[in-house]
Amino acid sequence: MKKKITEFIHKETNRSVLQETSLPMYLTSGYIYDTAQEAEDVFNEKKDRYQYSRFDNPTVNQLEKKFADLEGAESCKAFSSGMSAVFASIMCQVKKGDRVVSSRALFGSCYNIIKDILPKYGIEVVLIDGKNLKQWHKAINKKTSCVFFETPSNPTLEIVDIKSVSEIAHRYNTKVIVDNVFASSVLQKPLNYGADIVVYSTTKHIDGQGRTMGGLLLSSKKFYEEKLKFFYRNTGPTMDPFTAWILLKSLETYPLRIEHLCKNAARIAFFLKDHPKIQKIIFPGLSEYHQKELVEKQMDGFGNIISFYIKGDKNKTFKFLNKLSTISISNNLGDVKSLIIHPATTTHLKIPKKDKNSLNINNTLVRLSVGLEDVEDIIEDINLALKKV
Repeated sequence: MKKKITEFIHKETNRSVLQETSLPMYLTSGYIYDTAQEAEDVFNEKKDRYQYSRFDNPTVNQLEKKFADLEGAESCKAFSSGMSAVFASIMCQVKKGDRVVSSRALFGSCYNIIKDILPKYGIEVVLIDGKNLKQWHKAINKKTSCVFFETPSNPTLEIVDIKSVSEIAHRYNTKVIVDNVFASSVLQKPLNYGADIVVYSTTKHIDGQGRTMGGLLLSSKKFYEEKLKFFYRNTGPTMDPFTAWILLKSLETYPLRIEHLCKNAARIAFFLKDHPKIQKIIFPGLSEYHQKELVEKQMDGFGNIISFYIKGDKNKTFKFLNKLSTISISNNLGDVKSLIIHPATTTHLKIPKKDKNSLNINNTLVRLSVGLEDVEDIIEDINLALKKV
């Protein structure tokens, strides 16, 4: 069996007759038919070929096929953003009167879809503590169309037991959707633990260089044909070919980047854990992490995200952020550059204070996405900024 990096570089892709080393881009919106009859046959799906790039495009299909193969999925569809993939994963299968159960620990935009947008369509929403299996048991019933959760969650890195929640959900024929962005497909494959649908923001680790917006949705062929296909083709959340081409190239270095990001993050977490200016640190790789056993059960690494609380208040936390020089303030993550953000006033700003408090998202919490810089430079930058707080 080939090693992971070899798989990501050489996984089968379809070259043209020119046998190019780098796959071509098909920057086209439409396709020519030889006859009117052929056009009818294509639109009736009697003939299998390209119709329109909102439906399918050769470059986008290459990305979808490669990622599906690497993830072990039957189907993969590419989207214009991670949030369009999240929205489609739910909306393509729910109707008025259905129930959606979700972990409360979510990225701000995911929370807004679940809590504010779905109820407008007559969908009942139940938010629970995703760590608590008893709450999943209680919330999921025969009306539940799907469940949704992030693991690890953004930004407090809560872990949900994918296998156990999937077993509970499948008793009611309920689909399990996992947002796998923080773990990445290199460190965690939810489909192997019973999940039905996995969503990614390719904007994060998959691109890894802050250049593109995109999303991916992995599922069974049956789910795609019966639920997603109609929604996808008629709502138009399609990824463009140029983005897909960039991501195909990004995949060739994806596992190497993740491996180095994880090593850097572990070093920085170890430095921070006993620092006198830090109130608390959250990182799955530390021995004192409260869900360590579950992390080791379903993940092959600990990721590159570290969340920590500054001793003091909002002013001191902002002062720390403003004194950083190598690390940039940005809400993106998974980049080659180290990025840091204050979730309470940015990514989770619109979440009600009560819910933020229940998730321990307060004014002293910061989320660090560790990059590929020399780890000593990152540590020095953090240390100097903390000294000025």
